[in-house]
This record gives sequence, C-alpha cells and structure tokens, in this order.
Amino acid sequence: MRAKILIIDDDPDIVLALENRVTWMGHEPVTAGNGKDGLRLLQQEQPDLVLLDIQLPGLSGLDVLQHLAGLARHEDAPSRWLSGSIMPPVIMLTAFGTIELAVKAMQLGAADFVTKPFTGDHISVVINKTLAALSLRRQVDALQREVADRYGPIVGDNKKLLEQLGLARQAAASTVTVLVLGETGTGKEVVARAIHGWSPRKDKPFVAVNCAAIPKDLLENELFGHEKGAFTGAVKREAGKIEIAEGGTVFLDEIGDMSLSLQSHLLRVLQDQTFYRVGGTQPVHTDVRFLAATNKDLKQAIKQGAFREDLYYRLEVISITLPPLRERMDDVPALARHFLGQSAKFGIAGKPTLSEAALGVLTRYHWPGNIRELENVLTRAVILSAGGVIEPHHLHLSSSASPAQEPDHTEEPRFYHEKMEAYSRKVLLEALHRNDWNQTRAAEDLGLQRTYFTKMLRQKNISGRPPRPGSSDSWTNS
Repeated sequence: MRAKILIIDDDPDIVLALENRVTWMGHEPVTAGNGKDGLRLLQQEQPDLVLLDIQLPGLSGLDVLQHLAGLARHEDAPSRWLSGSIMPPVIMLTAFGTIELAVKAMQLGAADFVTKPFTGDHISVVINKTLAALSLRRQVDALQREVADRYGPIVGDNKKLLEQLGLARQAAASTVTVLVLGETGTGKEVVARAIHGWSPRKDKPFVAVNCAAIPKDLLENELFGHEKGAFTGAVKREAGKIEIAEGGTVFLDEIGDMSLSLQSHLLRVLQDQTFYRVGGTQPVHTDVRFLAATNKDLKQAIKQGAFREDLYYRLEVISITLPPLRERMDDVPALARHFLGQSAKFGIAGKPTLSEAALGVLTRYHWPGNIRELENVLTRAVILSAGGVIEPHHLHLSSSASPAQEPDHTEEPRFYHEKMEAYSRKVLLEALHRNDWNQTRAAEDLGLQRTYFTKMLRQKNISGRPPRPGSSDSWTNS
C-alpha cells in the first residue's frame, strides 16, 4: 500500500533523511518541525502512519501522542482513521531511549519505539512491519462491517417480535445458554449475533457453526480441533471453533441435525467447560458462552430418539421463538426499505423505491421462506429495475396471497406416512421455487448438503427443472 507518512521532528537533518527514505520506499512524506504543527497536519492530512520524535519544542512527543489518542476516540475523528479507539499507528523516535520512556509511549498507544541513531534499513523494516499490521487491521475492520451489514440490525416493531427480543436482551447480560427457535429464514443468526452484541462478551469472538452443513464425521474436528497425528493428514495441532471463540460466544446453528454421539461430547462442554481435542488425552478448559438455534421440534426429536433430553434442557435455559414473517406482516414495509437501502453493494447507482402496487404484492404474499425469501426477492427486483421504481412484474410473485393459501383440490392423504411424504415433497418444491430452481441455493435454503438434497429429489421423483404448465410436479399442486 502507498501510505501517507507524517514525520514530526525538530532536527532538520533527521527530517530530511526520513523524508528521503519514505520517498524511496514509495510513500508520500509530510513533515512538521514541532508538536503544534504536527497536530494541525494530523487533522488536515489524515496520515496513515506517524513518525514522532519524543523531544520537541513546546508540546513534547508524548503530549502529541496523548492528544492523538484522545482525538481518535472523538466522534469527529478523521474519516480515514478507523472507528472507536483506533488511531493511526505511531512510531516513536528518540535519542534518549530508556525502558521507562518506551513503556509510557506504548501505554499511550505507540506502535513501536526506535532509538537514534538508526540506519535507513532499520527504519524501513519498522515502517513496513507497522504498515502491514495496519493493512491487516483495516481488512479485519472491513470484514466486521460487512458482517454487521449482513446480519443486522434487527428490523421491525411487531409485538410478537419485540416480546422475544426483550427476552433476548434480558438473557444477554448473563452467561446462560439461549436456544433460538424459528422457521428457516426468520433471522435466528441475526438474533444470536444481537445477543452477543448486547452481552459483556461483545468485544470477544462470535463464532458460528452450521451443524447441518458440515458432515457429522468432520463436525467434531470443527468444534474441538485435533492433535498432531490424530488422523491421516493431521500434521500439526489445530484449534477448533470452541478454542477460537475463547472468552466469546459459540453459536450452534441447526443443532437439531447434530449426531447423538457428538451431542454427548457437547453436553460435557456445557456442563464443565472442558473438552478433548480429537486424538487428545489432555482436557482443554475453555470460557465460552453457547447459543443454539434450530428449525426443528426438539421435543418431538427426543421422542423419536434423535436428540438427547439432557442436552435439550442444558440448551433451553432461555428459549426464544421467532415468529414467521406471515405472522408479522406489519413489518414487511420496514424490512423492504432496509433491504432496498443496501442496493449500493450490488453496484446499482440509483436509489430504488417500491411502487404502491409492488408493496401491495409484498404484503399479500405468504412468505414461506420468511425474511430470507423477502431479501432474495428484493435483491432480484433491484437488479431487474436497475435502481429505479420497482413494479410488481420485477418481483416475480403472484399478486394473490400465496401457494399455501390457494385452494388445493387434490385429495388429502389419510395416513401418516402418506402425509409426511406429501409434506416433504411440498417443502422441497417450495425451496426450488423460491430459489428459481437453483438446486445449490435451494439446498442451502433448507440447511442441507447439495448431494443429500439431490438424492432426496431422486427418491421422491421430483425434477430439478421448472415444471411445465399443468405438470403434476407444479409446486402449487404439491
């Protein structure tokens, strides 16, 4: 990266040498001969890096560093700097290097400490190392903002939703396990991230694990990690997601799909915060908070022997049930405005708006895919409308209520297995329809692996292609 580097030193020879070195390295130097001018240039030039002498006339280098740290925390901090308490990195320069000075500079936020005299190669190494750390920090910040945009904020003021969010906020302050229930696409991970953000652990990692997307043979390794030599290819010790989340939160999405053998291992972690890596013999102690989510009826799964009852009661200390979108239709306009406000990330220059007719279609539709389906529909509409006014034909939705509300003239199955078969076909066909018959996206929509999804289509004799008009596989007739 080509960086703007501010040099603050009262020795003209040092300034000239540093200016030449910075230019030779391909960066842009800016210079100041005292602390007052340095502070002025800090705000005017918004540098990426500062080389700051400790001994300066008037304001000392430590005074400038302290002022800079306070400025970075202020809400009017320059836009090139990152948010919060992060300031441009500062390398302190001094001819009177002592341990006490170095410690004080580091406590005030200095990135490094270089004593004079120094060689050009030495200062080059320090500058490159500091800029590499800055680049990494900016990448992390950008990823965090991207995740925040993707999973938040929680939009809506429906009464049912607010009741559940109030419970979530109350639970966030404690360390208890929270179980988030709801249909696919209702925003379970968004709520889980909100609980983490409201908790005292908000500055620690939030690590999400999709228990349905990872083969059961690999999920144990994903969660707990492994020791060197635990299996073929294990050439070194690897930490699992629980270790990575130390001090933070682990979110177990679709926990209803976890195998019984792994459920017993998880139960131990929940009981005493201790686990063993795959192939390990020494217990690993951890400090994490667990959140879990599922779209399955765990009580029914317990009766069927597919879920451990003791694990269920460990998870369900606090239970939050998110209403499906069809039960909070009053939130559809607000959700639509929120998703349309994200149109810039698709490279759309205009500011898309919904026509009254299009909004009417959205509020009459049944939304079997919930908020995720609404987001996908609006994303497609934004692209098709090229950022202009979105009309009903851009939505590709029926103006009638929904397939679930249309009359079904076929004879309803009488027996249990027939009913389950019919319902299973209906779920698969609706997922295909929601995702424009893209099998990969449909599988992800249902939390299934693509290969398993394809296998189910073959078993139930469902074509992966859009049905012809009047076909028996028409999703409205399933």
